[in-house]
Order: sequence, then C-alpha cells, then structure tokens
Amino acid sequence: MKRCHNFNAGPAVLPVPVLERIREEMLCLPGVGMSVLEISHRSKTFETILSETENRLRRLLNVPETHHILFLQGGASLQFSMVPLNFLTRDGVADYIVTGSWSEKAVEEARKIGRVNIAATTKEENYARIPNQSELRLDPQAAYVHFTSNNTIFGTQWPTEPEVGTTPLVCDASSDFLSRPLDVSQYALLYAGAQKNAGPAGVTIVIVREDWLERIPGGCRRCSTTVRM
Repeated sequence: MKRCHNFNAGPAVLPVPVLERIREEMLCLPGVGMSVLEISHRSKTFETILSETENRLRRLLNVPETHHILFLQGGASLQFSMVPLNFLTRDGVADYIVTGSWSEKAVEEARKIGRVNIAATTKEENYARIPNQSELRLDPQAAYVHFTSNNTIFGTQWPTEPEVGTTPLVCDASSDFLSRPLDVSQYALLYAGAQKNAGPAGVTIVIVREDWLERIPGGCRRCSTTVRM
C-alpha cells in the first residue's frame, strides 16, 4: 500500500526519514536498551532529548533568551484555559480578536475566568476575512490581546501581527507554526499544537516571555505555566 498525500487540516504527514528512524528506535534507543516510551522522563537520556529539541527549536525560530520554551500536554485547546488561568484575574479583562471557531472556543474558556472584550470579529461575514487594524477596539486595561494566526476552517491568515501597543500579545499559532519566520520577541506567549507542522499529536509547544511569568497571580497549580520552570 502506497503512502497517501494528506491535505486535511488535522494532523500532518511526517517525513518518511523521520518515520523510519522512529521505527528503528522504537524497540531500543541506541545505547539505552529500551524505547523512549519506556525510559524515565527524569533520566539523563530523556533530558538530553528534551534539551536538544528545545535548542533546535530555539535556533530554528531564533527564540531570544528572554523567552522560555515549554513542551506541555493537553493539546493547544488546553491553552484556551491555561492562558486566562495564569494571566487573567477575576476582576480583569482580556482582549480577544475573533476570526474563527478556534478563537470562539478560546473566548468561551476565558469567560469562565474573567471578563472578555471582543476587540474585533468578522463573524457576521462568516469569518471571510481578517479584521483591519483600524477595526480593533482594544481595552487599554487589558491583561493581554489574544488572536489566532491562521484559521484552517475558513481559510484566513494574519499576514502580520496586530498592533497592540504595550499590551502583551498572545497567539494561537497551531495551524501555521513553523511554516514561516516569526518575530518571537513580539509575543508575550505563543502556543501551538505540534501535529500540524512540528511533529505527532500529543505535544503542545508554548513559548512564553520570562518577565510575563512574574505577573501570574496564582491559581490552578496543575495548569500553572511556572510549574515547568
């Protein structure tokens, strides 16, 4: 049976050489005697794998030292809750730019934590376009501005980041992560599910600015961005 070309918006096709190496090392990592599925996540072997992965991603995206790279569970959808749990207080407000179903879901979760200001939306146009900069109605007191960089269901993509002044910028970059260069320094936090362009489903990449971590008010420890630090 021949391999298929996958043009779906879901998990992406992995390169054949990657799959072949996974197959070769599934039973036994070189010099270890077990697969990566069986070794301790606290072992030197796994720490080396994690460190090398982080360093490669840092070089590839030119991630500055001001930002931490985290590899988390729960899919990108868990970040819909983790972001407000960590950075939005009950009496606070966050700006959300709504451009599709995924940003709608992000708004739904954020509203469980604090107040949401819809800075712009194209829902009445069936999300056929990205809002213009002049349409953004940003709250100067907002804890952050959240947007979704690419909307696979509706076929729209931000050509560049929205201008938000000094307000921290948060992005769900799941569907176009690693598909183009990014100026990571512009983001307080950027997250992406790995299954689109970075690897198999099951890992979420979070890139967060160090000084923003100091603003975390506290809350759900298991959903705290600082637990990994």
